[in-house]
Amino acid sequence: MSKVDRRILKTQEAVKKAVVELMAEKNFDEITIQDISDRANVSRGTIYLHYLDKYDLLDKLIESHFQELRNKCTAGAGVDYLAGSPVWTEYFERHYPFFSTMLASKGAPYFRTRFLDFLVEAFGGEADVAQGKNQGLHEAVIVKFVASAYVGVVEWWFANDRPFPHQVLAEQLGILLERNL
Repeated sequence: MSKVDRRILKTQEAVKKAVVELMAEKNFDEITIQDISDRANVSRGTIYLHYLDKYDLLDKLIESHFQELRNKCTAGAGVDYLAGSPVWTEYFERHYPFFSTMLASKGAPYFRTRFLDFLVEAFGGEADVAQGKNQGLHEAVIVKFVASAYVGVVEWWFANDRPFPHQVLAEQLGILLERNL
């Protein structure tokens, strides 16, 4: 695997940071490539070297965060992220500008749906429908219910400017997930 030039990475980070900052200020539909290039201090051509358009840029930005969360789950295979591990909530905390913009501001309206789909994938196969409290229920319903609740709580946490530390959020989400999966 070849190494990516640090200048390219620096440019891509500046562009991603610029789009998140702009989304905190105005609706994504109102943002232009020129706005992004001005904020990132790069040419429009540089942006088009890396992205097809602003939608491709946003898509790749969102996917990079979800991939990082997937990697954290894989890396922490011995850690049950569903049972109160702060792996995800620490990531949310560390990337506060991105998630708060996406979930609690004028950010991308479709981010919430993408986040929900990501969680449905992550929680899939976790619901015990063979016995116990979920016996007789459809796994898809349980997983969608739990993922929707998780998105709602995380969204609330950001909208209320993180009213308690991410470790508390992780612990309480873990308890709720254990009760429902």
